[in-house]
Amino acid sequence: MGLFDVSAETIESKDVIKITLASGTEKPYYIKKLGMSEKGTFVRVGTAVEPMSVKMIESLFAKRTRNSIGKIKSPNQNLAFEQLKIYYEGAKKTLNQQFASNLELLTEEGQYNYVALADVNGMSIKVAKYNGLDRVDLIENNEYGYCSLIKAVKQVLDKMEVENKTLAKITPKEREEKRLWSPVALREAVINAIVHNDYASEVPPKFEFFDDRIEITSFGSLPQGMTEIEFFEGYSVPRNKELMRVFRDLDLVEHLGSGVPRILRSYGKECFKFTENFLRMTFPVSEQVTEQVTEQVSEQVKELISILDKEMNRQEIQTKLGLSHRENFRSNYLKPALEQGFIEMTIPDKPNSSLQKYRLTILGRQLKVKL
Repeated sequence: MGLFDVSAETIESKDVIKITLASGTEKPYYIKKLGMSEKGTFVRVGTAVEPMSVKMIESLFAKRTRNSIGKIKSPNQNLAFEQLKIYYEGAKKTLNQQFASNLELLTEEGQYNYVALADVNGMSIKVAKYNGLDRVDLIENNEYGYCSLIKAVKQVLDKMEVENKTLAKITPKEREEKRLWSPVALREAVINAIVHNDYASEVPPKFEFFDDRIEITSFGSLPQGMTEIEFFEGYSVPRNKELMRVFRDLDLVEHLGSGVPRILRSYGKECFKFTENFLRMTFPVSEQVTEQVTEQVSEQVKELISILDKEMNRQEIQTKLGLSHRENFRSNYLKPALEQGFIEMTIPDKPNSSLQKYRLTILGRQLKVKL
């Protein structure tokens, strides 16, 4: 179900099997026939196992996640799961007629729950892009949703791939390439934000691009009882075990608790911010990319970037540059700036439109300051 890992290790010259279990969210767990009592509920103290006190039992029970999406009845019971079946077939796995029960898509009463894996549902994930360093100038707003959450996840990942541009530097020995953000860390952050989001409150995660960074925000801070130290060390308390199981089946997640350590390989702990209700990850644009691109930009492109202010059409730009020949502007200024990704067209599918305007891209705006 994606709630444990099994690995082979060598400890003190002995080959052992190591089983890592995720911590549950419905504590306390107890022996069913003995009930939730001192006789049936236990806690480990050092190497010993002791009966749990009534006070501890009541404290843990009060913290239970009673409103998990697996227990909430979906308002729409006329659901189809063709998209989910297609993704399972793509992973060379087959869903039988009991798939809804096997994947825990049903409540205890046998009705479809709130796990957003149906072909049509009310969950939507927003990906926004801003011009500048704040949320004042929104230039792009995409919604991926109202479909199987798996399809929405893949759409978000595709958008991230497009925005995570690769810039190259030609050296005497080789061609050096660098992306705006670490692809591995970015993918892990997207998956973590989606699979661990608290959907019971109907607040989806959101992804926002700024000129100098990307922010990924999910609803629901650290799970009950987990510390920041445990979080950074890779301990896992899956908030949505139903989603975790499906994501594991489809190879969208690999090992339990491996996401955060993968992110920390590229970004420090300061990139994570915890509040009472939210977790936000902030990844800055790579400084190496900025420095590298600054070195290889032609003087004409630098000049174009330095005068471009918000959205300007060709004639306005030419006037500011003092250029009278349109072909000179297009060949030596506009074309290389477009090819290197410093500016973009506002109407990409109509390059010769009289309404066409050009604007700085994410990296271009940052370079404008440095140049």
